[in-house]
Amino acid sequence: MSGPDARIDMVPGTSNSWIVGDDEDVIVIDPGTDAGAVLDVVGDREILAVICTHGHTENCGAAVEVAERDEAPVALHPGDRREWRDVHDSAPDIDMEDGGTFEVGGVTLEVLHAPGYSRGSVCLYCEELEAVFTGDVVSDTGPVPRDHEYPNWGRQLDAIGAHVLTLPPQTRILPAHGDEFTVAIAEKRFDGWVAAGQTGTEPESSSD
Repeated sequence: MSGPDARIDMVPGTSNSWIVGDDEDVIVIDPGTDAGAVLDVVGDREILAVICTHGHTENCGAAVEVAERDEAPVALHPGDRREWRDVHDSAPDIDMEDGGTFEVGGVTLEVLHAPGYSRGSVCLYCEELEAVFTGDVVSDTGPVPRDHEYPNWGRQLDAIGAHVLTLPPQTRILPAHGDEFTVAIAEKRFDGWVAAGQTGTEPESSSD
Protein backbone atom coordinates (compact mmCIF):
# COMPACT_ATOMS: atom_id res chain seq x y z
CA MET A 1 0.00 0.00 0.00
CA SER A 2 1.51 3.31 -1.03
CA GLY A 3 1.74 6.25 1.33
CA PRO A 4 0.06 9.63 0.99
CA ASP A 5 0.86 11.85 -1.94
CA ALA A 6 1.21 14.89 0.32
CA ARG A 7 4.60 16.50 0.83
CA ILE A 8 6.02 19.39 2.82
CA ASP A 9 7.66 22.44 1.25
CA MET A 10 9.43 25.16 3.22
CA VAL A 11 9.52 28.85 2.29
CA PRO A 12 12.22 30.75 4.22
CA GLY A 13 11.56 34.33 5.30
CA THR A 14 10.90 36.29 8.48
CA SER A 15 9.71 32.90 9.70
CA ASN A 16 9.70 29.47 8.17
CA SER A 17 6.52 29.08 6.14
CA TRP A 18 5.34 25.54 5.52
CA ILE A 19 3.20 24.26 2.67
CA VAL A 20 1.56 20.85 3.09
CA GLY A 21 -0.26 19.17 0.23
CA ASP A 22 -0.12 17.27 -3.01
CA ASP A 23 -0.12 18.35 -6.65
CA GLU A 24 -3.70 19.66 -6.40
CA ASP A 25 -4.36 21.17 -2.97
CA VAL A 26 -2.32 22.69 -0.15
CA ILE A 27 -2.57 24.15 3.33
CA VAL A 28 -0.23 27.01 4.19
CA ILE A 29 1.17 27.17 7.74
CA ASP A 30 2.61 30.47 9.05
CA PRO A 31 2.77 32.43 5.76
CA GLY A 32 5.16 35.01 7.23
CA THR A 33 5.24 38.49 5.70
CA ASP A 34 6.02 37.79 2.02
CA ALA A 35 2.87 36.59 0.27
CA GLY A 36 4.60 36.50 -3.11
CA ALA A 37 7.28 34.06 -1.96
CA VAL A 38 4.64 31.72 -0.51
CA LEU A 39 2.41 31.89 -3.58
CA ASP A 40 5.38 31.19 -5.85
CA VAL A 41 5.91 27.86 -4.09
CA VAL A 42 2.18 27.10 -4.00
CA GLY A 43 2.04 27.62 -7.75
CA ASP A 44 -1.26 26.66 -9.40
CA ARG A 45 -2.33 24.41 -6.52
CA GLU A 46 -5.47 25.42 -4.63
CA ILE A 47 -5.04 26.80 -1.12
CA LEU A 48 -7.60 25.11 1.14
CA ALA A 49 -6.68 27.01 4.30
CA VAL A 50 -4.05 29.25 5.86
CA ILE A 51 -3.18 28.25 9.43
CA CYS A 52 -1.33 30.53 11.85
CA THR A 53 0.34 28.79 14.78
CA HIS A 54 0.10 32.12 16.65
CA GLY A 55 -0.82 35.72 15.96
CA HIS A 56 2.47 37.61 15.66
CA THR A 57 3.14 39.66 12.55
CA GLU A 58 6.35 37.88 11.48
CA ASN A 59 4.35 34.66 11.22
CA CYS A 60 0.92 35.79 10.03
CA GLY A 61 1.48 39.16 8.37
CA ALA A 62 0.74 37.78 4.89
CA ALA A 63 -2.06 35.46 5.98
CA VAL A 64 -4.96 37.45 4.58
CA GLU A 65 -3.22 38.18 1.26
CA VAL A 66 -2.26 34.53 0.75
CA ALA A 67 -5.74 33.30 1.67
CA GLU A 68 -7.52 35.80 -0.58
CA ARG A 69 -6.04 34.37 -3.77
CA ASP A 70 -8.28 31.28 -3.52
CA GLU A 71 -10.80 32.68 -1.04
CA ALA A 72 -9.46 30.27 1.57
CA PRO A 73 -10.24 30.56 5.30
CA VAL A 74 -7.63 31.71 7.81
CA ALA A 75 -7.38 29.72 11.05
CA LEU A 76 -6.10 30.99 14.41
CA HIS A 77 -6.62 29.95 18.01
CA PRO A 78 -8.88 32.50 19.72
CA GLY A 79 -6.31 32.95 22.48
CA ASP A 80 -4.24 35.01 20.03
CA ARG A 81 -7.00 37.29 18.78
CA ARG A 82 -5.42 40.32 20.48
CA GLU A 83 -2.09 39.77 18.73
CA TRP A 84 -3.90 39.21 15.44
CA ARG A 85 -5.74 42.54 15.75
CA ASP A 86 -2.40 44.31 16.02
CA VAL A 87 -1.67 43.08 12.48
CA HIS A 88 -5.00 42.72 10.67
CA ASP A 89 -8.31 44.59 10.54
CA SER A 90 -10.46 41.58 9.71
CA ALA A 91 -10.99 38.62 12.03
CA PRO A 92 -9.78 35.08 11.25
CA ASP A 93 -12.36 32.78 9.68
CA ILE A 94 -11.74 29.72 11.87
CA ASP A 95 -11.26 29.60 15.64
CA MET A 96 -9.06 26.55 16.13
CA GLU A 97 -9.52 24.31 19.15
CA ASP A 98 -7.36 21.61 20.65
CA GLY A 99 -8.03 18.36 18.81
CA GLY A 100 -9.41 20.05 15.70
CA THR A 101 -8.30 18.68 12.34
CA PHE A 102 -7.60 19.82 8.81
CA GLU A 103 -7.29 17.46 5.84
CA VAL A 104 -5.25 17.89 2.66
CA GLY A 105 -3.68 15.51 0.16
CA GLY A 106 -4.75 12.41 2.05
CA VAL A 107 -3.22 13.48 5.37
CA THR A 108 -4.60 15.06 8.53
CA LEU A 109 -3.22 17.97 10.54
CA GLU A 110 -4.25 17.79 14.21
CA VAL A 111 -4.35 20.97 16.30
CA LEU A 112 -2.45 20.74 19.59
CA HIS A 113 -3.09 23.78 21.78
CA ALA A 114 0.32 24.50 23.34
CA PRO A 115 0.14 27.82 25.26
CA GLY A 116 3.09 29.49 26.94
CA TYR A 117 4.82 31.40 24.18
CA SER A 118 1.42 32.98 23.65
CA ARG A 119 -2.04 32.15 24.94
CA GLY A 120 -3.14 30.78 21.59
CA SER A 121 0.00 29.03 20.39
CA VAL A 122 -0.65 25.73 18.67
CA CYS A 123 1.34 22.91 17.13
CA LEU A 124 0.06 20.97 14.12
CA TYR A 125 0.79 17.24 14.07
CA CYS A 126 0.67 15.14 10.92
CA GLU A 127 0.98 11.47 11.81
CA GLU A 128 1.09 10.30 8.18
CA LEU A 129 4.05 12.54 7.33
CA GLU A 130 5.70 12.03 10.75
CA ALA A 131 6.00 15.77 11.29
CA VAL A 132 4.91 18.40 13.80
CA PHE A 133 4.82 22.11 13.04
CA THR A 134 5.68 23.83 16.32
CA GLY A 135 5.54 27.54 15.47
CA ASP A 136 7.40 29.32 18.27
CA VAL A 137 6.57 26.77 20.96
CA VAL A 138 10.02 25.22 20.51
CA SER A 139 12.95 25.44 18.10
CA ASP A 140 16.18 23.49 17.81
CA THR A 141 17.73 25.76 20.45
CA GLY A 142 14.89 25.31 22.95
CA PRO A 143 11.78 27.23 24.00
CA VAL A 144 11.47 30.34 21.82
CA PRO A 145 11.51 33.73 23.63
CA ARG A 146 9.42 36.75 22.63
CA ASP A 147 11.43 40.00 22.56
CA HIS A 148 14.19 38.30 24.59
CA GLU A 149 11.74 37.30 27.35
CA TYR A 150 9.48 34.35 28.08
CA PRO A 151 5.83 35.36 28.60
CA ASN A 152 5.17 32.14 30.54
CA TRP A 153 8.29 30.00 30.85
CA GLY A 154 6.76 27.23 32.95
CA ARG A 155 3.70 26.86 30.78
CA GLN A 156 5.83 26.78 27.63
CA LEU A 157 7.96 23.97 29.06
CA ASP A 158 4.81 22.12 30.07
CA ALA A 159 3.47 22.47 26.51
CA ILE A 160 6.67 21.06 25.04
CA GLY A 161 6.57 18.11 27.42
CA ALA A 162 2.88 17.39 26.91
CA HIS A 163 2.50 17.96 23.17
CA VAL A 164 5.92 17.51 21.54
CA LEU A 165 7.95 15.04 23.60
CA THR A 166 5.01 12.60 23.68
CA LEU A 167 5.10 12.18 19.88
CA PRO A 168 7.02 9.30 18.26
CA PRO A 169 10.81 9.86 18.50
CA GLN A 170 11.34 9.94 14.73
CA THR A 171 8.82 12.77 14.26
CA ARG A 172 10.33 15.77 12.47
CA ILE A 173 9.95 19.04 14.36
CA LEU A 174 9.41 21.88 11.87
CA PRO A 175 9.61 25.21 13.74
CA ALA A 176 8.83 28.76 12.70
CA HIS A 177 12.47 29.71 13.27
CA GLY A 178 15.67 27.71 12.98
CA ASP A 179 16.44 24.27 11.58
CA GLU A 180 14.33 21.15 11.69
CA PHE A 181 15.19 18.43 14.20
CA THR A 182 13.39 15.44 15.72
CA VAL A 183 11.47 14.59 18.85
CA ALA A 184 14.30 12.24 19.85
CA ILE A 185 16.76 15.14 19.73
CA ALA A 186 14.39 17.39 21.67
CA GLU A 187 14.09 14.71 24.37
CA LYS A 188 17.86 14.63 24.76
CA ARG A 189 18.09 18.43 24.99
CA PHE A 190 15.05 19.09 27.17
CA ASP A 191 16.72 18.71 30.58
CA GLY A 192 19.45 21.09 29.46
CA TRP A 193 16.88 23.67 28.40
CA VAL A 194 15.21 23.39 31.80
CA ALA A 195 18.53 23.67 33.63
CA ALA A 196 19.59 26.67 31.56
CA GLY A 197 16.44 28.46 32.59
CA GLN A 198 15.17 31.72 31.17
CA THR A 199 18.66 33.23 30.94
CA GLY A 200 19.79 30.55 28.53
CA THR A 201 22.84 29.72 30.61
CA GLU A 202 23.49 26.85 33.00
CA PRO A 203 22.66 27.95 36.58
CA GLU A 204 25.48 28.01 39.13
CA SER A 205 23.23 26.84 41.94
CA SER A 206 19.91 25.09 42.41
CA SER A 207 18.06 28.36 42.96
CA ASP A 208 15.66 29.58 40.26
